[in-house]
Amino acid sequence: MNSGPHRTIPSLAAPLLALLSTTLLCIPGRAQAPILPPRHAPPTNVTVDGSEAMFTTMCALHAAGFEQDVSTAGWHPLRARLRDQLLQQRGPAVEALWQFYKEHELADPGDTLSRYVWFGLVSGPAPQFKPIVRRDELPPDVIALEGFGDILADYYKEQKIGQLWKQVQPAYDKEIARLHDAISRIVFVANGYLREIQNSADPRTFAIVVEPMVGRITNVRNSGDRYAIILSGSQDVPLDVVRHAYLHFLLDPLPLRYSHVVAAKRPLLDYAARAPRLPVELRDEFSAFFAECLVRAVELRLKRASPGERDAALQLADADGYVLERPLFAMLASFEKSEPSMTLYFPDLVRPIDTSAEMKRLDRVTFAAADPAPDSNDPSKREITRIRRNLPGTVPNDPDALTALNEGEKQIAEKNPRAAEAAFQKVLARYPEQARARYGLGLVAMLEGDPAKAQEVFGRLVNGEHAATNDPMVLAWSHVYLGRIYEGNGQRDRAKQEFQAALDVPNGPEPARLAAQRGLQAPGGSRKASEHP
Repeated sequence: MNSGPHRTIPSLAAPLLALLSTTLLCIPGRAQAPILPPRHAPPTNVTVDGSEAMFTTMCALHAAGFEQDVSTAGWHPLRARLRDQLLQQRGPAVEALWQFYKEHELADPGDTLSRYVWFGLVSGPAPQFKPIVRRDELPPDVIALEGFGDILADYYKEQKIGQLWKQVQPAYDKEIARLHDAISRIVFVANGYLREIQNSADPRTFAIVVEPMVGRITNVRNSGDRYAIILSGSQDVPLDVVRHAYLHFLLDPLPLRYSHVVAAKRPLLDYAARAPRLPVELRDEFSAFFAECLVRAVELRLKRASPGERDAALQLADADGYVLERPLFAMLASFEKSEPSMTLYFPDLVRPIDTSAEMKRLDRVTFAAADPAPDSNDPSKREITRIRRNLPGTVPNDPDALTALNEGEKQIAEKNPRAAEAAFQKVLARYPEQARARYGLGLVAMLEGDPAKAQEVFGRLVNGEHAATNDPMVLAWSHVYLGRIYEGNGQRDRAKQEFQAALDVPNGPEPARLAAQRGLQAPGGSRKASEHP
């Protein structure tokens, strides 16, 4: 997330193979002498650092008059000192800032700040600050500030913000160093519990941006594959919020990746939607609702609460509308006794949940009344904003078909190809081009030792008008299996093409990416038939 040329981008946490080291995360230091992560521990996609783009954006906002009449009591000392200094700036670029700010100022100062925070997060490096994402991926708040980037570039040069950014580095380094232990524990515990290893090649990123100029508000942002938390500093760090956000980073992709598995539990959202306290954004987006309940269930397991505390928490979850938290909490006991990571275990976590039994239980639940509106002037409020990029629908809205898909995958896991084939054929009888059912037939062929048949099935899923372009999971794994088939036939060049194609699939699952990377790196790598989602 660091957009400046003067600082390194550090690793926040090393892979699990290095977690026994006493140093669990790399703290950014001076660019001339960076502190390196433990030996054999490559950087991950989790970072903690400052951002020159965010700093410049916040300087411009304050120079334009944002909160100029607000008392600086309780502010971070750096922010208080710079606010007065920035208000004294003069020049054509500053005048342009004032004009732009007045034309785009919103009635709620928090909403105004939110727009500029989004801008700082998606901005590229100085001095141009061009967006790092395509226009169709930009948050609406950034689009609303169209033209601000050019003004900011002029302001950066006119007021020599690059020099100011260098001057404040000691203050940022101090704040980041103080965050070390608390953040490393969160990452260590979450990764360890879910048995996940972060990979720097993963396009998904989790960034903690230290920026005192934003103020003492914890901003949690999620735009597609990019997750970020903006912290004002090390004082009063909301550890629960950081942990919650990091668990979302780890778990959010799973309900989308296994959409046909979670779809069978969709009727439970109809009950949850009646709860006055359930956030509006969760009432019509089942994958987001499911992920929220799973995160809360994991949090409760990590707290190791007493039976009384646990029961009280689950009762409150039901009353607030998070009705899947209770069954997921129970299912996590089995996960804790297993060996696979949550990414691989997830279908086994979800399938045993008895939807009918849960619906009967919820008939007896009384939802709590709505809370009063929060005080928008509370400086300690937690602003959680998410922009999700949902994957296109990949499974039919048909309970019988969903049941058959789940049964087929269960039989594949149990290495029963005949029963699996019968289940997948049942789906294809109704939906002849259903990608996940056809993919299942490819797995059946692999289990039966028929690579020619498997090649035909997977080939159809990656090429032509019937390719699974709307299902990243099927598309990525089909490329992986084709690569293995070509590898087995001695066609190394074609195998490498398929492995690379798997890596190029947007939003492809991380296990498929890792399998493809192994295929590229070493011929004759792991080819276990059981290595599939």
